[in-house]
Amino acid sequence: MTATFATQIELDGDGVPWIANTKVKVIEVVLDKIAWGWSPEEIHFQHPHLSLAQIYAALTYYYENEVALDGQIQKSVADSESAAAAFSDAPFRHRLSALKQSR
Repeated sequence: MTATFATQIELDGDGVPWIANTKVKVIEVVLDKIAWGWSPEEIHFQHPHLSLAQIYAALTYYYENEVALDGQIQKSVADSESAAAAFSDAPFRHRLSALKQSR
């Protein structure tokens, strides 16, 4: 007897895992779990276009590749912080700091 399983996860050309036939990255489901503490059922409630099977597949993929995906999350956070610092109004902040210090 041969068993056939349909995979719920696809990798794009850059190796980024996506939930098959959706526009949702695995990491987005993982971040919902990490940031909000949501259970798979709550994630499904918040994103009804995803089936529980797809959500569990995303979480399974994460736990099987936790080190690599945690590294991607950390890199994304660092990139966001760097971009925020680069696009903030530095001259304004310097003038404000100088005003605060002169008081």
